[in-house]
Amino acid sequence: MSPTSHAESAPLIVPELVRLDADTGPDKAEVIGYLAEVVAAAGRADTTEGLAADALAREATAPTGIPGGIAIPHCRSEHVLAPSLGFARLAAPVDFGAADGQDADLVFMIAAPAGADDMHLQLLAKLARGLMRSDFTDALRGAASAEEVARIVTEQVQPELLDDAAPTGAADTAVSAAPAQDAATAPAPAGGAGRLIVGVSSCPTGIAHTFMAAEALEQAGADRGVEVHIEGQGSGKIDSLDPALIARADAVVFAHDLPVKGRERFAGKPVIDVGVKAAVNDAGALIDRALAAIDDPAAARVPSGGTGEAADDAEESVHWARRLQRAVMTGVSYMIPFVAAGGLLIALGFLLAGYGVALPLGDGPDSVGATVVRDYSLTNLPGTLEGEGITSGLMLYLGSVLFMLGQAAMGFLVPALAGYIAFGLAGRPGIAPGFAMGVVATAIGSGFLGGLVGGILAGYVAAWLAGLTVPRWLRGLMPVAVIPLGTTMVVGGIMYLVLGRPLAALMTSLQEGLTSMSGGGSAMLLGVILGLMMCFDLGGPVNKAAYLFATAGLASATAASFEIMAAVMAAGMVPPLAVSLATFLRPRLFTKAEVENGRSAWLLGLSFISEGAIPFAAADPLRIIPPAMVGGAVTGALSMAMHVGSRAPHGGVFVLFAMTNVGWFLLSIAIGAVVTCAGVILLKQMAARTRGEQAAVAV
Repeated sequence: MSPTSHAESAPLIVPELVRLDADTGPDKAEVIGYLAEVVAAAGRADTTEGLAADALAREATAPTGIPGGIAIPHCRSEHVLAPSLGFARLAAPVDFGAADGQDADLVFMIAAPAGADDMHLQLLAKLARGLMRSDFTDALRGAASAEEVARIVTEQVQPELLDDAAPTGAADTAVSAAPAQDAATAPAPAGGAGRLIVGVSSCPTGIAHTFMAAEALEQAGADRGVEVHIEGQGSGKIDSLDPALIARADAVVFAHDLPVKGRERFAGKPVIDVGVKAAVNDAGALIDRALAAIDDPAAARVPSGGTGEAADDAEESVHWARRLQRAVMTGVSYMIPFVAAGGLLIALGFLLAGYGVALPLGDGPDSVGATVVRDYSLTNLPGTLEGEGITSGLMLYLGSVLFMLGQAAMGFLVPALAGYIAFGLAGRPGIAPGFAMGVVATAIGSGFLGGLVGGILAGYVAAWLAGLTVPRWLRGLMPVAVIPLGTTMVVGGIMYLVLGRPLAALMTSLQEGLTSMSGGGSAMLLGVILGLMMCFDLGGPVNKAAYLFATAGLASATAASFEIMAAVMAAGMVPPLAVSLATFLRPRLFTKAEVENGRSAWLLGLSFISEGAIPFAAADPLRIIPPAMVGGAVTGALSMAMHVGSRAPHGGVFVLFAMTNVGWFLLSIAIGAVVTCAGVILLKQMAARTRGEQAAVAV
């Protein structure tokens, strides 16, 4: 290697990035924050908080603990200045959610820049492979100094940077980058009876689990005398398996969380198709299943036919409903910050200026707040507004400013929903037409339903245009001009000319039907319906339909609209509070990851973030969602019956100042949470008892 290459290949790990026998605290979030601080202190990241937030966001998607007492929190981040490996050998092991239940004492933080190149990604792949070998991890556990740890890791990923030509020690069995074509002609290991298994591994980030799964499968094959070669389809350049190797393979293992690229290459082979974590956790079982599939004529096989791109598209089309669901949830998740910011600003405006700041002033369309912001000298209001609780002077002005800021943020709810649904379906080309359809939906009065339909249509049309084959001179204009223009014109025309009136009529009927139930004896029934909707999908489309119905009614500033808002907020707080209570009372009924999530779910519940219960519902929907709906219905009915009112559209217990009948608000939430908690525990215990009886019968 030339001196220039040495200069370009800066070490991924140096002693300054290593901490031995570190006392970080008992929680994995504290460990991640500690390592983020180590990386930032070494000049490898611009902020500790930014890197920690990105790593924790990745951690929230799936645990990064792996069997053997190891954890590999990792992320790509704009805050990372240079590819780095932060390492901590913990004094007290910490639970990172490994499948074997073992707490981690060796923790690597893989910090990659957002634009990491292929070279650095391949180095990180070597580290991931090394972590699956006991000699490498044993050497790390026995290291006496930070310098020794840095050398052991460098021997694994960048041996060319060391002074010694032939490094020694337990870690000098670094993974080599031998070309795939050499493996194609290599003889099968003795005892393997000529069996050959090939496959593909991939994970969403393409940094760690992709290559750990590949290494685990290849090692499991070696332990059984079977030749195994896995193609890691990571974020960097893919070293594809040689076609000759694939041609003589007896079986295929796909361990992937992303669509397999070039699936048609394996057509006709017996296949074991699992998620990437299955290979990391128990690769041996997968190799055994693949060996059994070779002689099983009924075993599943890789479908044949089509080009590589067509096969990938076919796999995507199988999951079109799942893809659409993810896109809708993407839109909902991006909409939430607008709700939170706008709702809290409006509540603060009420606190400073009084609730009457939302009332219209005179016969014009402007509210009191809008008039005050436009003419800051206005401090004496007409006598018709006396008794509305409006302040005066500086408090009125500041409150009006906050109220108007909140209204501006809330005005982005439908455009953000539509824009990011389109983004979820088409990527960046869908954002502009999606936002435009959200504005159109607001203009034609179709609200949430219009934004949902418009965003979906914009996403599919933009994705179709992006997939067209166009001349080279036109490619640069497609994402910035052709796709936004064409999609906006086509879908906008459909929205205005065809779908506008029906969607607006449907939205109006929904709002009027629900509003008509807010008075008299139907109020409790309305509370039940809203509670059921809020807890049905925990932040999904049905939940947001109920929420947007409530927020839209706040503009009328009537007692009924305030009561509807309070019922919706109270019911939405029940699921996360209930599951948090259940994990505290009966932790043995839940996994370690769920118990850990339960420790933070109570805060999400108090803040009116229903999504805090999603991890529990996703893992066990039949035992979480029905009790949640029952508890939400009870809470909604009690809130409406006791005439609890909320002038704030978001914030939970942090906006109690904007509520009436606060005591009943809190009591209705507590009763609903207890009902849901009892239901969850009962169903979980019944399921555990059933599994125990089945196990006894099997024995």
